[in-house]
Amino acid sequence: MSSKSKSVGVVGAPFSKGQPRGGVEKGPAALRSAGLLEKLQEQECDVKDYGDLSFVDVPNDSPFRIVKNPRTVGKATEQLAGVVADVQKNGRVSVVLGGDHSLAIGSICGHARVHPDLGVIWVDAHTDINTPVTTNTGNLHGQPVSFLLKELKGKMPEVPGFSWVTPCISAKDIVYIGLRDVDPGEHYIVKTLGIKYFSMTEVDKLGIGKVMEETFSYLLGRKKRPIHLSFDVDGLDPSITPATGTPVVGGLSYREGLYITEEIYKTGLLSGLDIMEVNPSLGKTPEEVTRTVNTAVAITLACFGVAREGNHEPTIDYLNPPK
Repeated sequence: MSSKSKSVGVVGAPFSKGQPRGGVEKGPAALRSAGLLEKLQEQECDVKDYGDLSFVDVPNDSPFRIVKNPRTVGKATEQLAGVVADVQKNGRVSVVLGGDHSLAIGSICGHARVHPDLGVIWVDAHTDINTPVTTNTGNLHGQPVSFLLKELKGKMPEVPGFSWVTPCISAKDIVYIGLRDVDPGEHYIVKTLGIKYFSMTEVDKLGIGKVMEETFSYLLGRKKRPIHLSFDVDGLDPSITPATGTPVVGGLSYREGLYITEEIYKTGLLSGLDIMEVNPSLGKTPEEVTRTVNTAVAITLACFGVAREGNHEPTIDYLNPPK
């Protein structure tokens, strides 16, 4: 366990313009209110709070083809990239509280400025790899991976707001877990580029233990490297995280979500984390909101060592407490 993975920089990213539903900008406040930072401190993390970024809407942000709010999303992701790079330069694990998943463009680009050799684990019901050409909806939260991949550089039109982005990962640097709602154009890209994925079919077939074993063998087999976990709460089943914008039935269980994050913690290589798409406005009841937020908090804590088997302070002899 490197000491770095206990030194944390939390960045709130209350942003919703990568998709049409209001409320996801309230995700960071909900996670903070649930005591996330205090719970990280209880877990012996050295937590620096970088606060919530304030994002401005770019005026006259007309669509590019069908892509919505391109300049506003481009500016927000650029802003986030700068802050995440700062967190990384300070030797901390960046923890980005979203906000919608378009923010991953900023989070991963910023991380890669300091750790260009990073590998990405993307937990999500969706691949989020539509390009501005293949997208059916124009929502940028379904497109972040296309902006990040070097192999797609020639296939991407020049979207206003994104001139700052330089693709920073290759197809071999990312693994998807939890897929179950993938557009035909996205499936074509994933298959053509040979991207490693574990859809829910593979999770069912192999079990989550084997999925994580294969994920680490694929990303870390030749050489240890920093890990960026981009976790969309819709990767989990909607019975566990109902308050999210694009829920898809048949997702990862609470236990599978915790197993993924416990195993990532054990590598000692977690260097960046995104907790995305918590939308407190979309819970049908207050309990649905609480359930979603508490699950997101538990997933985050597991990334920093909270284990289901229990934890104890290694320096204390619990049978002989000091008088």
